[in-house]
Amino acid sequence: MGMILTGISAFDTLYDHLHGQEREMDAISLADAKAHLSELIDRVEAGDSIDITRRGKPVARLTTVARPRKPIDAALLQSLTAAMPPQSQSAADLVRSMRDDDRY
Repeated sequence: MGMILTGISAFDTLYDHLHGQEREMDAISLADAKAHLSELIDRVEAGDSIDITRRGKPVARLTTVARPRKPIDAALLQSLTAAMPPQSQSAADLVRSMRDDDRY
């Protein structure tokens, strides 16, 4: 691949997680964007935002499309949880036992 672009790296992901924001967006010229559109679309699907420039000035931005969330059917959720057996131990005891059993 002949163009120079930084992809999503472990450092970028860690930075986003710790700082709650994205690092600076990648920018690519219009000519390079035309030549590598499929790769850019893959990166956008993975969460990147990419600015497209013409003569060094940003003119467009590729970002993911916001997909509408499905509404939660509260009655269905309630019937599902009602059918579950009650837990025999508290959540704290369960987590403690999982932690202690996997430690050694």
